[in-house]
Amino acid sequence: MNKNKIITPIVLLVMFLGLYGCLNTQNFSVQAGQTINKIASEVSTKPITCPQTQTPGTTKTYSEVSPLNIVAQPEAYLGKNVKFKAKFDKFSTLGLDYKPAFRSSEKFITLLILRPDVTNHDIPLSELKIFMLRETAEKHIDLNSGDEIEISGSIFSKALGDAWMNVDTFKVLKTTPKTDNK
Repeated sequence: MNKNKIITPIVLLVMFLGLYGCLNTQNFSVQAGQTINKIASEVSTKPITCPQTQTPGTTKTYSEVSPLNIVAQPEAYLGKNVKFKAKFDKFSTLGLDYKPAFRSSEKFITLLILRPDVTNHDIPLSELKIFMLRETAEKHIDLNSGDEIEISGSIFSKALGDAWMNVDTFKVLKTTPKTDNK
């Protein structure tokens, strides 16, 4: 009996947060009281699915954009699938384990690209936090700064006013020889 008194509110809270997260990505407004009452009255085992959830066999479509546009207006790209070409800078730990836009440093690595608007220096576009699975990044450990890449993914947060992106696909378009700076 006591377990039910504890578990039921937790289950309702988890269901509410899942529903709120799904609706929030679509910019819907949620009436918390109505949602909780509806969930409580319709307790079932039916899973809650986000409207954007990709079903097996479907392909995502990506809008080709400039990384500078994403950085300039992260809210406009929030929840969108984007694709761009850039010059690789390096792998980093920037932004990992940051609670408001959490990506675990055990599973992910940050990918930095060079600013396309600066050509006479190598300056990373650190305002765009790009996260790759570590196992995918390990396949590209031999990349050099300046290698041309293509990234497709989705913008999942605008924490700190920056765009935070998950990588879905990563392609190396052109490699450059490594330069020795002695």
